[in-house]
Amino acid sequence: MSRTRTALLAAMALVAGAAGAAVAAVPDGTGTRAIPCTVDYKVQNQWSTGFTAAVTITNNGAAKSSWSAKWSYAGNQQVGNGWNAKISQSGSAVTASNETYNGSLPTGGSVSFGFNAGYSGTNAVPATFTLDGVTCNVDDGGGGPTDPGPGNPGSRVDNPYAGAKVYVNPEWSRNAAAEPGGSRIANQPTGVWLDRTAAIAGAGGKMGLRAHLDEALRQKGSDQLVVQLVIYNLPGRDCSALASNGELKADEIDKYKTQYIDPIKAILADPKYASLRIVTTVEIDSLPNLVTNTGSRPTAVPQCDVMKANGNYVKGVGYALNKLGDVPNVYNYVDAGHHGWLGWDDNFAPSAAIMKEAATAEGATVNDVHGFITNTANYSALKENNFTINDTVAGKSVRESKWLDWNRYVDELSFAQAFRQQAVSAGFNANVGMLIDTSRNGWGGTARPTGPGARTTVDTYVDGGRYDRRFNTGNWCNQSGAGLGERPQAAPAPGIDAYVWMKPPGESDGASSQIPNDEGKGFDRMCDPTYTGNPRNNNNMSGALGNAPLSGHWFSAQFQELMRNAYPAL
Repeated sequence: MSRTRTALLAAMALVAGAAGAAVAAVPDGTGTRAIPCTVDYKVQNQWSTGFTAAVTITNNGAAKSSWSAKWSYAGNQQVGNGWNAKISQSGSAVTASNETYNGSLPTGGSVSFGFNAGYSGTNAVPATFTLDGVTCNVDDGGGGPTDPGPGNPGSRVDNPYAGAKVYVNPEWSRNAAAEPGGSRIANQPTGVWLDRTAAIAGAGGKMGLRAHLDEALRQKGSDQLVVQLVIYNLPGRDCSALASNGELKADEIDKYKTQYIDPIKAILADPKYASLRIVTTVEIDSLPNLVTNTGSRPTAVPQCDVMKANGNYVKGVGYALNKLGDVPNVYNYVDAGHHGWLGWDDNFAPSAAIMKEAATAEGATVNDVHGFITNTANYSALKENNFTINDTVAGKSVRESKWLDWNRYVDELSFAQAFRQQAVSAGFNANVGMLIDTSRNGWGGTARPTGPGARTTVDTYVDGGRYDRRFNTGNWCNQSGAGLGERPQAAPAPGIDAYVWMKPPGESDGASSQIPNDEGKGFDRMCDPTYTGNPRNNNNMSGALGNAPLSGHWFSAQFQELMRNAYPAL
């Protein structure tokens, strides 16, 4: 199932047909701003009798307080229900007008809407679009003129991991293989983290993005292959955790766009790499911070308030989704925290809402989001088998236990599946998929419970049976006792595109003490084994391992512990 079928045919017909004069009138070199409007028409889902389409119109003319877009079908397409526009049809002619809440369309502004439609025979893209009677050109959003079908260069498939190998980072693989026993997992695929601008070209003797993609082509051979990239360099990055602060200041959104995202897009768009399936994890921890760590909440952090006020997390994520989403073989997955962060009622729906806000900012649309990823670089157990959210002990719900503290989810799988539904309710496409990072959430070894806890109290029941042995689900740095989780695999559960190892096991979350560095990374007390906590972890001990290096640097002791506690066992 192709997610994006762009309208290049329509653009070709427009240039050759009646609208050709309008396009030809644009002076050479003036760019698309001289064109009154552009249209991006995408068939995001298609079956034998129908399809779902998404349309984005960009107004390059005078600002409008209301708008009306029109097009005609060459076949027997019949529009049904729509959203974000009032849509009517007479014969082959379709009219889409603004709703009361989206009539404003400033110069350079965009509006998106969608609909379901039926058809039989062929489903050709409309040749001509108008906005308030003025002919628009059609913006080729990066795809091809037809739907080439799954597996061909330039086509997006429903699940990029299905039927594909996944890239093994040779740098991580060498580190893993050099550890005693590490050869058992050194062939596992992991994410490539682009956590500063220098990482694009390669910093400190490490491979740059092109080097990784060239190696991916070698590993691919004649098969399909997924390359996993972590896009992680927002201005004011990770406002609530000093260990993973970045190089860009809170107001350096332009540097993020021009010096970080634009060069990444330019490389990914190289036709040389068109046969790869490139999965991006977009800006972990950023958007959830705007929900949980701002305002009057006890977990509020001043720097997060700054990022919410200046809008640069939303702008940065939107810009990344827009630009990277233009590359037809890129699959964007937005980071969605984890169940121990967003599983509470007052965090869950607002998080999906702010992700929708980001996905429609800076020219992005929901069609630029292929899915979401949870538990990135975290430790939340995949599945707790010894208790459920519906259990009661001594007349109390498990939600009343200190561990859950009224959370609505007990593990990552149930959270990810529920978040997918919430995202669809918030306006994302119905076929979005989920990834779950299982690189360090195995919680095996001798400490793994074999059954439920004693039913004396709700706390003894939950604490005695839970696999996740952290002091609190808010603990995130180099957790003592953690183990490797489920090995990477495609389509392991309904709604889940894959279990992945996006965080390379053995790479530190942060230094356990202050270490001077030129990477912009600070010292966070949550990485200090002696730290007694803060409101974000309910004032529990940090649970961190000692003697840890800077985030992203190799941490041999942690790698050995992850192997010892792996579940399934190695």
